[in-house]
Amino acid sequence: MSARYYQFCPIAKASEILGERWTILIIRELLLGATRFAELQRGLSAISPTLLTRRLGQLQDCGLVVRRAVPGTGRAEYSLTPAGRELHPVVVGLGRWGMKWARGQMSDDELDVQHLMADLARRIDETQLPGGDTVIQFSFQRLPKFAHWWVLLAADGTRELCANNPGRNAHLQLRTDLRTMVEIWAGDIRIADAVKSGRVQVSGEPLLARTLAAWLRPGALSDVRPCSGVSPRSRPRAQRSSASARPGRKQRRRRS
Repeated sequence: MSARYYQFCPIAKASEILGERWTILIIRELLLGATRFAELQRGLSAISPTLLTRRLGQLQDCGLVVRRAVPGTGRAEYSLTPAGRELHPVVVGLGRWGMKWARGQMSDDELDVQHLMADLARRIDETQLPGGDTVIQFSFQRLPKFAHWWVLLAADGTRELCANNPGRNAHLQLRTDLRTMVEIWAGDIRIADAVKSGRVQVSGEPLLARTLAAWLRPGALSDVRPCSGVSPRSRPRAQRSSASARPGRKQRRRRS
């Protein structure tokens, strides 16, 4: 790592490893289950491939990440070492602090649809869905790019997030705007209230629509409320849809 504080303090030493831009977010994505380079890019849509490669190399040099070739595929997967996994409570604590104290800094150009959809796809609780394959479509109004997403949940326990039409009919479609869905993810509004007010329009199979609040879970830190006086909104800026989308991959569904 390039930054040095020239102190023996363990906080300074840890900051030398974790304080580089994007580093803690790469660890966040690995803790959430990303293993492939493309998955990391989707969760971190504004990072360049060159910089992501460099940061992954630095984390390997520091003993926090290991890279392994997948036999017969020509590709590699990344995972955290025991030292990297020990950062889990640190990352969660940082996230809880951010939800409580840093929410007023969120502006429209930070509403990253790729990061939102990557986490929403992970947060769907398949135990609350009917059996068999399920296709959920999300459509966002007024996005110049990446306005349509599909989450494919297979009966064998895999799930795939697609930014391009997979050629399958959706069992349920949700139409909304990006800020509304981010506010649902953050716990600022309940999805049932957003549907009732018309901010989210739902069409498709009645059973999926009725149980929407049960299987579409908000973000893992949505229980943390902003501190009094800290607004979840700030001065709006130009909305962006984030960097280019990359194809999803099949992932094992994780049951809570």
